[in-house]
Amino acid sequence: MKLGIRGKLFTVFLSLIAACIGVAYIFMRTQLESGVSARIQKSLVTHAEIVADQVRSVRLAPDDLNSWDALADSIGKMGSVRVTLIRRDGVVVGDSDVARSALSQVENHAQRPEVLDAMQTGQGHAERLSATVREPMAYVAVRVGSDARGNFPSVAQKGNGQATPFTGVVRVSTPLREVEAAISDLRRALGFATALALMLAVLLSSLAAQLASRGIRTLVEAAGRMARGDLDVRIRMSGTDEFAQLSLALDQLAQGLSSTVEQLSEERDRLGAILRGMQEGVLVLDVNGYVTLTNPALREMLLLGQDAIGKMVLEVLRHTELKELLDRAGTATEAVSTVLEVGGLKPRVLLARAARLRTEEGGVFAVFVDVTEMRRLESLRRDFVANVSHELRTPVAAILSATETLEGAPDQDAKARKRFLPIIARNAERLGQLVEDLLELSRIESRELKLNLESIDLAMAVEHAVALFLERAEKRNLTIHQDVEPNKYWVTGDRRALEHVLTNLIDNAVKYSSLGGTIRTHVEVSEGFTKLMVENSGPGIASKHLPRLFERFYRVDAGRSRELGGTGLGLAIVKHMTEAMKGTVSVQSTEGVGTTFTVALRNAPEERTGSSTRIAVAVAPVDAEADVSG
Repeated sequence: MKLGIRGKLFTVFLSLIAACIGVAYIFMRTQLESGVSARIQKSLVTHAEIVADQVRSVRLAPDDLNSWDALADSIGKMGSVRVTLIRRDGVVVGDSDVARSALSQVENHAQRPEVLDAMQTGQGHAERLSATVREPMAYVAVRVGSDARGNFPSVAQKGNGQATPFTGVVRVSTPLREVEAAISDLRRALGFATALALMLAVLLSSLAAQLASRGIRTLVEAAGRMARGDLDVRIRMSGTDEFAQLSLALDQLAQGLSSTVEQLSEERDRLGAILRGMQEGVLVLDVNGYVTLTNPALREMLLLGQDAIGKMVLEVLRHTELKELLDRAGTATEAVSTVLEVGGLKPRVLLARAARLRTEEGGVFAVFVDVTEMRRLESLRRDFVANVSHELRTPVAAILSATETLEGAPDQDAKARKRFLPIIARNAERLGQLVEDLLELSRIESRELKLNLESIDLAMAVEHAVALFLERAEKRNLTIHQDVEPNKYWVTGDRRALEHVLTNLIDNAVKYSSLGGTIRTHVEVSEGFTKLMVENSGPGIASKHLPRLFERFYRVDAGRSRELGGTGLGLAIVKHMTEAMKGTVSVQSTEGVGTTFTVALRNAPEERTGSSTRIAVAVAPVDAEADVSG
């Protein structure tokens, strides 16, 4: 059975008290028993001396057994003890417990121990089973009738048949059962006192254990609450004993732990906030190669779940180069790095740097930087430089070629001038348009384009843009339908940027519509947005080209685009400007039917338009077979 502190203290106290009482009981019993025996022995000695004195004063004939036995009976009756008169030759001449008729059958007592001691020293003691009365007896014998040296008078001196003093041994005895009865009574009294003392000891032990364990229980309860995380508990026990000192130490410990835990919590929260806010991915492995920490950025990069903790790296991400990097970092003295290409649903290019943790636990710490966008931009930059170089080379080469031809032609050659001057003018105009588009796109991407967002009447913006292309449309026998009601559709945007978007879309529609075709602008309203669509009846665009149509310098038919003066940047500018106005642009096309460009802009505030319908513009471009430029 498992005892608590109170039970243990009770057991200890009770055991100590019981041991003390037991020792006291044994000692007192021994002392009392020996004391009772000594008192009985002393009483017998006293009786023996009294009997001896009485016997000395009596003078009887040595052989008068009747008289001596009567004397023994008389003295024994008065003293309530057994009196035995033994002549010096060992013959019993009187015994208070033996009838006169049986005296002759009593054994000679000369060799009894107490008689021998009395003959030799004057007094003898013994305890034994009486051969005469057949029960345990205590004996005291006293010598009578001897001189100072213990010598008896000779037989001749005594006279024959005359009355003489008694010479021999007077013995007094008492049954030991009386001694045992007295000792038994003493034992019962002592046992009762001991039992009473034990009961009192139980009560006192319980009270002492209760008092002693009260402080310990308080300390244990407080320590348990501290172990469960309640560091605000305080004990504050009064006094100067060890319990009070221990309670003070526990209070100081709790205060120190509370301060330490608070600091650790702040550090943990700060570290957690840093890890959550980092764009770089963080991975920590223990010394055995198991994942112990990942931050949200890394889980997003590598599409990892929360269950990655506690697993091997290869269990959560099967990437040989990453495993080799982490293995090298675990044994290298310096940090190691490499570029990793991660495939899957979300392909990534990561710059990874790993180093061994300089702690007792060991392990590896790795940081991952997502350079996917950087690599894409580098690729775009290379492509852009190559495309710009290519686009600039063609008009510059045409201008140089035409100029060289004119320089070599005679001054009177009007035919040559008529032929080559338009080439120079057309390519110079194309070159200027290309430079202007590049500057415009650069301003947009570098966020230098400052937009002034306001409420704009979509119908007026469309009408202004269409008016710029009416003459060119007539030359190609194109019909432009403007199905946008005035003062009804108001959108939020920048007036100049919206005009740039619309002119690019309508310009593309005019360029790439079939001769005698139709261009139509109309509006649809959706929740929070207005969509302006520009449709044309051109040859349409194959579906494989649609995803890349808004990329810079992307052309469906590069030869025809250059022939029509396109720079390949128009639709890219449309996309960037629309997104700068918090809108979107999309394209739909069917080969042989036509193309629709849709620009969706946010509706203007209701109080500005005075209309219950709010629209952000959506423009449908002309036939997308053309290049992405305007």
